[in-house]
Amino acid sequence: MELEEQVMGIIINAGQSRSLCYEALHAAKAGDFSTADAKMQEAAHYSREAHLVQTQLIEADEGEGKTKMTLVMVHAQDHLMTSILAKELIAELIAIYRAQPLHA
Repeated sequence: MELEEQVMGIIINAGQSRSLCYEALHAAKAGDFSTADAKMQEAAHYSREAHLVQTQLIEADEGEGKTKMTLVMVHAQDHLMTSILAKELIAELIAIYRAQPLHA
């Protein structure tokens, strides 16, 4: 797989993970915790896929600057980091919603 394809894979998978997390949050807000849980599990899958590609890029670089850093690579890293943060924060918000009685 070429570098550009790997970087786009990070962006696409991280973006999908983030979107699913927000879908999970909206489901939890509506009291639909089974959907919220399913969306979070699906989001975790996409997050793992993005992280796997990131790990492959890091391993290929071997900490020696072998891989030329580009703006799109930084963009991909930003997407991955924000999706991971969203996943962690939204999991906590879902737990809060789960602990609260549903108000109409």
